[in-house]
Amino acid sequence: MDTKRFIVATLLSALVLVGFEYFMPKQSHQEVAQQAGQTDRQTPPANGARAGAPLAGLSSQPVAVPPPQAETRLPIDAPKVSGSIDLLGARLDDMVLRDYHETVQKGSPQVRILETAHDPQPNYVEIGWMNLPGGQVRVPDAQTVWSSDAPKLTADHPVTLSWDNGQGVIFRIVVSIDAHYMFAIDQQVTNQSGQPLSLYPYARVDRAYTPTETGGYLVHEGPISVIDGRLDESSYKTLRTGATPPANTAWSKAGQGGWAGITDKYWLTAVIPQQDMAVTGSYGYQANSGAGIYQVGFIAQAATVVASGATATTSSHVFAGAKEVDLLERYEASLHIPDFWKAVDFGWFAFLTRPIFYVLDWLNTLLGNFGLALMAFTLLVKALFFPLATRQFRSMGKMRQLQPKVKALRERYKDDQMAMNQQMMALYKAEGVNPASGCLPMVVQIPVFWCLYKDLYITIEMRHAPFFGWIHDLSAPDLTNLFNLFGLIPWDPTVLSPFLQLGIWPILFGATMYVQQKLNPAAMDPAQQRMFQLMPVLFTFFMARQPSGLVIYYCWNNLLTMAQQLLIQHRMKGEIEKTPAIPATGRK
Repeated sequence: MDTKRFIVATLLSALVLVGFEYFMPKQSHQEVAQQAGQTDRQTPPANGARAGAPLAGLSSQPVAVPPPQAETRLPIDAPKVSGSIDLLGARLDDMVLRDYHETVQKGSPQVRILETAHDPQPNYVEIGWMNLPGGQVRVPDAQTVWSSDAPKLTADHPVTLSWDNGQGVIFRIVVSIDAHYMFAIDQQVTNQSGQPLSLYPYARVDRAYTPTETGGYLVHEGPISVIDGRLDESSYKTLRTGATPPANTAWSKAGQGGWAGITDKYWLTAVIPQQDMAVTGSYGYQANSGAGIYQVGFIAQAATVVASGATATTSSHVFAGAKEVDLLERYEASLHIPDFWKAVDFGWFAFLTRPIFYVLDWLNTLLGNFGLALMAFTLLVKALFFPLATRQFRSMGKMRQLQPKVKALRERYKDDQMAMNQQMMALYKAEGVNPASGCLPMVVQIPVFWCLYKDLYITIEMRHAPFFGWIHDLSAPDLTNLFNLFGLIPWDPTVLSPFLQLGIWPILFGATMYVQQKLNPAAMDPAQQRMFQLMPVLFTFFMARQPSGLVIYYCWNNLLTMAQQLLIQHRMKGEIEKTPAIPATGRK
């Protein structure tokens, strides 16, 4: 049975190590050292191309866009964002987030979420109308210069962009922004042409570069949508390989309402159609001489018919900002956006990951520090699993007391494996010990470990959340390093190997794991003993690459576990001493 316990423990440890190495994002030391939330910048398209038509069934030919001019810019000045709208083409393509910075360093630039076609990371939103097939109505395009009725857009003062097509049709886009990251868009068409006209309103997100995905298999980055209550997540590669001409569409779905956009680890740019409108959502990709253009958006299924002398209005929304869980849920409730919270990738275990996040967020609000919230959460977990832990430690304590008898049985029946197993089973039964019970609490806590790790990694609420001392970001690894004497030697050991990163908290974790082992029954097999002695070293190096918040959680958890174990063993000591001795043969 000792061998079985060893095999189970080894397999569980290997599962954690191999699984996390496979699923966790692979970060370079430079990325870790900078604690950056921004992706690598790449060369923009050579001609700053934009698409003329975005979605399924409509042809799309790139249209050259001239460099932006200051006089064609309408400033945006809102509580959470600043930037501008390009009046040449009426594109939302310039925005920074006031409350978020690229790194924790003082003076670090604010996170830029939208960029023009001529910037290193083009990411922008386009609003427009498409003709009926063969239609002759002149609609706005990339060369259209819009006029504004106000000098800037603020949370208190919406703006109206206008353009007259010279054929008796006036197009207007009424733009407003709330106190956070949501734009309300009203597309208006006034028909004074003397005859009815039909147009398809659309909205889309364009990204003219391929970002470096930082999340690996742990978090989705790329096209995302919810249409008819169904979540779809695609990769950039899927769009590149699946887009088929002439529409260059890789995926499409018809439905009512919903939302679609392009998500990063912490940021989202999404278009949200009128929720009672039948639309077709699609993902597309246009290859060109530069990095290509990824397109995600909606187009109305039915044309909007505008009678002569009438005005038609279509409403939609654009979200461009941080994926704050509470804010997304408020938008979901107030604007009736289906499953908007799914922009945060809580994963298949969202039924457990989300509640754990809510508890951590509430504790952070209560205590004012996410590190303290993690510690308080650990206490709650220990209380929840206390009955299981008590059974585990009682079993382990009895196993420790039985070690001399087990050793005697091994010696006596070393030439008869079957008889030895029978005698050991009789001994365990007589003592009321289940050797496998010590693994149960470990198995039960694995989902909690995984969900906590995912929460630490994917939620922006924990991005750049400080603890005490040198920990300025609980979502990033501990950047101190034993191999340069914690900064005393001006040398970066990770230039030789990323494994030469060993901070203070991972070392503390390894020490607590080592001490905890000493409190448990030692394996009888010398090979098993050596393996168990090696495990604290292996896990120390493994945890050195994990978020410091997770390492702090497990250090504190190990300390609480040891205190609990010592308490239970102390209570058991008197009980075990009163138990009548059993002969080494296992017979009474």
